[in-house]
Amino acid sequence: MSEEFEVRGAHEDRLDEAAEREPKGMAGQLAVVTAILATVGAMFSYMAGATQADAGLFKNDAAIRKTEAANQWAFYQAKSSKQNISNLGQQLVVDDSRKQVFESESKRYEMEKAKIKLDAEKLEQESTEFDHKSEAQMHQHHRWAQATTVLQISIAMAAIALLTKKRWLEKLVFVLGGVGLIIGALAYLHI
Repeated sequence: MSEEFEVRGAHEDRLDEAAEREPKGMAGQLAVVTAILATVGAMFSYMAGATQADAGLFKNDAAIRKTEAANQWAFYQAKSSKQNISNLGQQLVVDDSRKQVFESESKRYEMEKAKIKLDAEKLEQESTEFDHKSEAQMHQHHRWAQATTVLQISIAMAAIALLTKKRWLEKLVFVLGGVGLIIGALAYLHI
């Protein structure tokens, strides 16, 4: 009959001591929390990039509308110059039939200017609206970026908590993770 003997080495004793010093389940709990925070952080980071791209597109549209409005105002100015020339012609000619031609041209230019002015003002309004949309998207982008940053800090704190085995650092991980999620919710709600 053989009996089994267990011979424990110093290394095994030290492993047991280390396991007793580690708070129960801390490593596993922080691993799960870190994975969740990293996943949510990746989604927030994507949203930050998407809103930044949208802000750039809106700003581009605003610049295009502003340029189109400037073109319309230049066209308006050209019509004003032609109207002024017609008015001058009307003053300088002595033949009544030619005066009527200049008068009708002046009235036509006045009507054309009214439409051009409306078009230019509409384009300027659209430009302003696109600027406001761009600013709103940049605000939302900053919220997403803030949320991502806080979650990244939380993940770094989780690593430090694991290395130092400090429970208060583990609690800090949860607090920072919660703050990051709240900021992400504010970004989602456009606040």
